[in-house]
Amino acid sequence: MVEDIMRETEERMSKTVKVLRDDLATIRTGRASPALVERLRVEHYGTSMPLNQMAAISAPEPRLLVIRPWDPKALPSIEKAILKSDLGLTPANDGKLIRLVIPRLTEERRHELIKVVGKRVEEAKVAVRNCRRDALQDIKELEKEKLIPEDDYYRSKDDIQDLTDRFIKEIDDIKQKKEAEIMET
Repeated sequence: MVEDIMRETEERMSKTVKVLRDDLATIRTGRASPALVERLRVEHYGTSMPLNQMAAISAPEPRLLVIRPWDPKALPSIEKAILKSDLGLTPANDGKLIRLVIPRLTEERRHELIKVVGKRVEEAKVAVRNCRRDALQDIKELEKEKLIPEDDYYRSKDDIQDLTDRFIKEIDDIKQKKEAEIMET
């Protein structure tokens, strides 16, 4: 029973870290990366879908993204979605594809992005701590119903805390790498 709770908690925490990684991949650094726009939602023919399901996205140069939609009629919709996003990029539409030139980041913009990273990292830490809280409640229930001995309860509490510490450290490492990537010129 305790093993199931531990396994489920570890799964939930690792999913939280994966979501954070995916989320931070969309934050713009000085380099062009298809991940920057892949998940951008585009409204086309009355439905909203991620850009990577509507177009091929490539980075032929370090500061250039090329978006080639499979349906050329989707170009205006994609252009509108990019303009409405918080990316701060202006699309260049030539009738067949969209070019996004990634400008160098200003010092001010870098600091803004670091604040955004910090906010998202803090949200991930809160999610991990919520997983810990839920697991501790489940184990407390087992102990209260006398399904596990008191020793197992305290050992499990320590194991859950160790698991939480491990994931918090991983989140901090991700934050540090992303901040270094943003500050890179």
